[in-house]
Amino acid sequence: MARQLATNAYKVLKQLEERGGRVGLDELVAGTGLDQSQVMAVATAFAQDGWIDIAEEIRLEISLDEEGTAFLQSGASLLERRAAEALRTSGQPMTTVELAEATGTDAQAIGKVMRYLTAKGYATRAGKALQWADGADLEATQPDESLLARIAEAPSHLLLLGAEESAHAEIQEALKGLRSRNYLRSKERKFRELQLADEGKKVVQEGFEELVEVNQLTEAMLLSGEWRNVSFRSYDVTLDTTPTRPGKLHPLRRVLEETRRAFLNLGFQEIRGPYVESAFWDFDALFQPQDHPAREMQDTFYCERPGQFELPDPKMVETIRRTHEDGGDTGSTGWRYKWSEQKARQVVLRTHTTAVTVAACHKDPSPPQKVFCVGRVFRRETIDWKHLPEFHQVDGVIIDKDASFASLLGTLTAFYKQMGFDEVKFRPDFFPYTEPSVGVFVRLPGAKDWFELGGAGVFRPEVVQPAGVDVPVLAWGLGLERLAMVRYQIEDIRQLYLSQLDWLKESALHR
Repeated sequence: MARQLATNAYKVLKQLEERGGRVGLDELVAGTGLDQSQVMAVATAFAQDGWIDIAEEIRLEISLDEEGTAFLQSGASLLERRAAEALRTSGQPMTTVELAEATGTDAQAIGKVMRYLTAKGYATRAGKALQWADGADLEATQPDESLLARIAEAPSHLLLLGAEESAHAEIQEALKGLRSRNYLRSKERKFRELQLADEGKKVVQEGFEELVEVNQLTEAMLLSGEWRNVSFRSYDVTLDTTPTRPGKLHPLRRVLEETRRAFLNLGFQEIRGPYVESAFWDFDALFQPQDHPAREMQDTFYCERPGQFELPDPKMVETIRRTHEDGGDTGSTGWRYKWSEQKARQVVLRTHTTAVTVAACHKDPSPPQKVFCVGRVFRRETIDWKHLPEFHQVDGVIIDKDASFASLLGTLTAFYKQMGFDEVKFRPDFFPYTEPSVGVFVRLPGAKDWFELGGAGVFRPEVVQPAGVDVPVLAWGLGLERLAMVRYQIEDIRQLYLSQLDWLKESALHR
């Protein structure tokens, strides 16, 4: 007598019988017309009964980003290859401007691929220029070019790599380089293949037929008596269902809110300040000299309107001036230059939230105090995989007669433990306004690499004494995008701001 199977089970077993061998889950979904969750529910039951074997494999799915699509459609070769051809043709060293003219691009674009020119062995440096490298082979296909060609030939430009191949060093290097150019994106996907086991083959040989089941007892069935002739489908509340996507905070927003909560838990008070600030508070009050490279136009955003800010109390300004020029009453020698009030009046987009915390020291210098500020800051950074011109920082200060360098390290360790990092270490560093100073590093549990997330130290007397503070002041400034990158294992900072819905949907509510 043929075995009777419920409709879904019948469809899946029929497909396995007809197709023979290993059958991918996607093929079964297409062949049965069922949802993936329904197919997997049947497959799981079959596997428990020993009818089928399920093989799982993690593959890397690689697809083109917008810039990668545009690049393939253009039919052009990679810029470093075109630049290398120009160098070989010239036979002479060429500057970035000359290479830009020869390749029909601009100097900035050439500057971005210079590292590829040398890394791929096409060129060597000749002072500020590049020259063709003896023995370079332009005929050989580079790993990133090979990967792009494979993506171009793949159906729908979607390439799948097995775990062993995707772990290869050349593939990883090619992926890193192409991701940094915004040419592609990648993610891991789990693939399943099903195959009849010996027990399942016996069932097929003995024969099977579809048992029609109904979901619901109706009034018509009761009146007609049909209920006696049908089989009612049972329900298993433990089976997989269609995924639901609950509303949730963006991963970066979660990091910002958790940062606030962590410092509030540690007894700090939150303060805020304006995005547009005077150079006086952003630089001068922090004892940063007016000829410091960070104050140049290529590093800081200056505002035309308003062109200048009013400075605070003249007595305070005079104290800051003296501190810069000769140290004032701090015991320092100062920076030994003529301090300019005009430069201090310049209007900037704040380069760090330390401008807020140092202003708080001047506003209320009386200890004890523990304050922090979370907010956006702005710097003239070239956009790449780890830099943005706009990002978030958390700055804080502790003003207390008993504050010490040890309590600074302890506070930051306690903060990062609340953020999920058990391993925190510090290395000596230098900042113009703190001494001693340290860089702060964290490591994920089980990871090998350490990541630098910010700097900290004890404010120098030249910073706090003009504010009227005569006790130690501990200070820190920590990057929050980098913290989010470490937590969510993101290689490109731009992913935090792009609307990549798949990543946003799959990101865990808690991590």
